[in-house]
Amino acid sequence: DIEKNTVDFMPNYDDRLQEPTVLPARIPALLVNGSSGIAVGMATNIPPHNLNEILNAVIKILEKRENGEELSDDELFQIVKGPDFPTGATILGRDGIKQAYVTGKGKITLRAEAEIEEMAGNRQKIIVTSLPYQVNKAKLIVDINDLAREKKIEGIS
Repeated sequence: DIEKNTVDFMPNYDDRLQEPTVLPARIPALLVNGSSGIAVGMATNIPPHNLNEILNAVIKILEKRENGEELSDDELFQIVKGPDFPTGATILGRDGIKQAYVTGKGKITLRAEAEIEEMAGNRQKIIVTSLPYQVNKAKLIVDINDLAREKKIEGIS
């Protein structure tokens, strides 16, 4: 529906043509899929979010605007609980999420999930069931191995 003036236009790089300032979409794909990147003078790191939560928030925003109202931050937090990381893990605290949503900058701390299982010979093994988002499993294994070899972590093999 770009031809229906659904978004604003601006001149392109040499002022010959008009181009949309954003591309219209049926869903806010940037929030649902997340994004990460660096450009000249700016960077972005948007975690993925739950599709149902984001669409419910958009619907609520539109309903409020029809009545001349705005969705409050607290109302938004009731609908969108936080990022939905595909690799699982545990989010530690909600302050970073709220700060990111309100100011555009925030820190979300994640922790891997693990279980300890008993083994023969009075030994135990750690079974990691989920890793934080964007943690490379192969690199993590190498890093743990290096720490054990350097005796910075004791008692593991």
